Amino acid sequence: MANTAANTRREESFTEKAKDTASNVLDKAKQAASTVAEKAKDVASAVGDKADTAVSSVGGGMQSLAGTIRDKGPSSGVLGGAASGVASALDTSGRYLEEQGLSGIADDMTHLIRRHPIPAVLIGIGLGYLLARVTRS
Repeated sequence: MANTAANTRREESFTEKAKDTASNVLDKAKQAASTVAEKAKDVASAVGDKADTAVSSVGGGMQSLAGTIRDKGPSSGVLGGAASGVASALDTSGRYLEEQGLSGIADDMTHLIRRHPIPAVLIGIGLGYLLARVTRS
């Protein structure tokens, strides 16, 4: 009987050690997952910031190009009117990109799709078809 009590104590001790080890492993796994999630979040944030900076830079470039077209393009006649229209469009688009960034573009697209869902679906189908044709060739 003393042997059985000792065996029982050893089994309980072994069970406790196994539970403790499993608990420690679980805690370390949770910490590792949390660390990975934080790093992924930081990387995604950095990529988003770089993308916004790039979009803003493109907007500034568009505005600069609009100024160049206004300065060096024809100022009268048909070509002057076309140059002025292109410069205005570039300036407006560049300002929009600088001010709104990617998040503003995404918000505007969301509102546009909600206002006009059927044309948005049809455009999506058309783009999907064209993409399939291009990738198949």
